[in-house]
Amino acid sequence: MSEARPMNCLFVLVAIVTYILLCQSLASHSPFHWALATFPANTVAFFPPDLCVSMAQVEMSVTATGVGVSTDHQGSGKTKRRRWGGLRQRWKLLGLFEIDQHHEFYGLTCMMKEGLAAAIQTTIDNEPSVQMSDGDFKSEVTRNHENFTMDTFAGPVFASLRGTLGISEQEYQQSLCSENCYLQFISNSKSKADFFLTNDKRFFLKTQNQREVNFLLGNLKLYMEHLKTYPHSLLVKFLGVHRIKKYFIVMQSVFYPDDRINERYDIKGCEVSRWTAPAPEGSPIIVVLKDLNFEGQYIKLDRQRSWLLQQVEIDTNLLKRLNVLDYSLLLAHQPLHSDERNSSLSFANVIMRAKRSVNPACGPSKDVVTSVPGAVQEENAASSCADVDCSQKSQILSPEKAKLGGGRGESSCFKAQNLRLLPDLKNPLHVIDGPEQRYFIGIIDIFTVYSFKKRLEHWWKTLRHLGRTFSTVSPPAYRLRLCRWVQDHTL
Repeated sequence: MSEARPMNCLFVLVAIVTYILLCQSLASHSPFHWALATFPANTVAFFPPDLCVSMAQVEMSVTATGVGVSTDHQGSGKTKRRRWGGLRQRWKLLGLFEIDQHHEFYGLTCMMKEGLAAAIQTTIDNEPSVQMSDGDFKSEVTRNHENFTMDTFAGPVFASLRGTLGISEQEYQQSLCSENCYLQFISNSKSKADFFLTNDKRFFLKTQNQREVNFLLGNLKLYMEHLKTYPHSLLVKFLGVHRIKKYFIVMQSVFYPDDRINERYDIKGCEVSRWTAPAPEGSPIIVVLKDLNFEGQYIKLDRQRSWLLQQVEIDTNLLKRLNVLDYSLLLAHQPLHSDERNSSLSFANVIMRAKRSVNPACGPSKDVVTSVPGAVQEENAASSCADVDCSQKSQILSPEKAKLGGGRGESSCFKAQNLRLLPDLKNPLHVIDGPEQRYFIGIIDIFTVYSFKKRLEHWWKTLRHLGRTFSTVSPPAYRLRLCRWVQDHTL
């Protein structure tokens, strides 16, 4: 009898979990979710500007017919059907759209530009101190504009981070606040957030809910300490947190520059719902593929493989400490041109990259502080080569040897901070060159905490997907599985 009671309790618990998640499952099969399911996940299409106007016209016509507006209870069912129909029309236009004066977000993006221009100008006029105080992390500045107010959170901290990444405030302001329209990124992902890109596609702006913003600001010290300890981290680089009616964050795009990228992948290390139908050959649509699409392929890095494995372990260990799961490893690749392969073998280039790649505190040159670690200045390469002692050259020529070298100078920094030789690009921290391919790699979506709700979801999926791997698992298991995926798919 006593043995039956635990079993009965277990069955009751399973029944409760099943009921809760069944309700969620039924809710997720609303017409809106059905509409999203009719298109490949994370699809991005690039269309000519005249199609942007067509999208606006569709949305305006939807509004004019009352879609999305319900003023009486009797016609609510009919109104909802019309609303879903209008949304399906909108989601057929998946892609990147220029946010011109006809677009629904034109007013919001204009406010973003005006607010960001003022906030960044304040940083230009008043350079933040090198040492961050507790007040800087808790800073909240409200600026009043003609038709709105914008709040900026931890402004000095993010300004300091931008400086260590080699992003000057002037170029940051130019990219975010230029006269060119933002681009709206539309996909059929489950996220309710709105995504915007600067016109040069260098920076992402994403709306966030208050819980996610509180999580980021609450763990900002840990995040900054991690980037200071491991300057070549693959974690997404958050560059600002603001609020205009709703919260939004500014991030560095992992896929920049993207003009030659062949394929893009969103990797979670599991199999359930991790396949996406590729775009038809010759189609202008660019599809972000998933784990199962990558099967049979490898990330070919040669000597840099060990660096990648170690850095993924380091970054995911921080996320495990934060009790985070469901993050993604973004991956893209493009072929290297012959001149790009040859330039990376230049002795002067390697010497300069090695000096630039070390932490400023360890490096021999003070001007590293204002440069991205690894940014190569070709005109200074020859003189830098002359500055390096011949006894160090054999170590500097190979990042592997540098990491295994002695306990002093650049070699000790390479080893302690897991540094590598970075390419000569504006986005070097997320770019890794193999023998034949250039890879863009970054870890994104780091706000999902393993809450009680996620535990319930884990139990439900365990019953629903027997013997199969899915995304909702404990943070230690999630980390281990993603690290194993990277190990199994790299050469």
